[in-house]
Amino acid sequence: MANLYIDPGYKSILPLRETEKAIKEIKDYFEHALAWNLKLQRVSAPLFVRKGSGINDDLNGIERKVTFQIRDDGNSDAEVVFSLAKWKRMVLADYGFKPNEGLYTDMNAIRPDEESLDNLHSVYVDQWDWERVIAPEQRNLEFLKTIVRTIYNVLRETENHVRSFYSDIKPILPEKIHFVHSEELLEMYPDLTPKQREDKVAKEYGAVFVIGIGGHLNDGTIHDGRAPDYDDWVTPTTDGKKGLNGDILLWYPVLNRAFEISSMGIRVDRDAMLKQLELRNELARKDFDWHKRLLDGKLPLSIGGGIGQSRLCMFLLRKLHVGEVHSSVWPKDIFDKCNQAGIRLL
Repeated sequence: MANLYIDPGYKSILPLRETEKAIKEIKDYFEHALAWNLKLQRVSAPLFVRKGSGINDDLNGIERKVTFQIRDDGNSDAEVVFSLAKWKRMVLADYGFKPNEGLYTDMNAIRPDEESLDNLHSVYVDQWDWERVIAPEQRNLEFLKTIVRTIYNVLRETENHVRSFYSDIKPILPEKIHFVHSEELLEMYPDLTPKQREDKVAKEYGAVFVIGIGGHLNDGTIHDGRAPDYDDWVTPTTDGKKGLNGDILLWYPVLNRAFEISSMGIRVDRDAMLKQLELRNELARKDFDWHKRLLDGKLPLSIGGGIGQSRLCMFLLRKLHVGEVHSSVWPKDIFDKCNQAGIRLL
């Protein structure tokens, strides 16, 4: 049995067809508000890319990608994207975006090696991927915090918008988001796992941004995995800690746990990428076309991230399982247990 949580007292606030209407309302409203506040233009995005291009996100470097051959292209290999973290930065350059301009797109991915199919995790991933060009002087922690606050305000606006349609869904997000470094969480809760630390701090503050994810902490562990070639998790900040990236976590009482809604950060420059590739023993990636463009100064400095579409809908509609807001394939034990509890998976 997967790590599935079932609350025997849970009952969906909205019936099935009303849920589908609400999903569209949330996506339309949030997408427009995000684009307006961050000055983003929508662009079309690929579902798959050429294998070996270096464009695909490698996550932790061990997950299998869905691959296939294109017959009319000499049986060339293609792979379904894990995310568009690097692709977006390439498009910023190719489309001629300027500082403080950016793009967003609908990203759909398949992650067959998702390690724990539970209430929040699915083989199918959908999110708004966004990326924005920044100036050299904006590669700092304070600018990152400014963008995080902007996104968080859009989340709160969308929650209030949902309430205007469904009065039974009460807003729960606090007025402000709290910032904490992963190193501070280790100092505060040295005997807890990273996920348990996140639960503690999210419950206390309601909404937090955990800074510095991917690099080694003082005890030699890593708070959570990050690829070495998009987020900058090695650059020192003004407080002496490292990392210009992080996760937005919300406290979700329906599951009684921290709820990750977004992973984001200032992207690597040339020096940061070389350091991170070396730390991960991945210097061979320098030979990929995408990495060569970055090393040659042909990609702009940027900030970007992903915001879960189904995650947002799940949170705002107070659903117990992500399968209530998107259609996927689930192990039989998950499907049967949800069915017995009256939880309708799409």
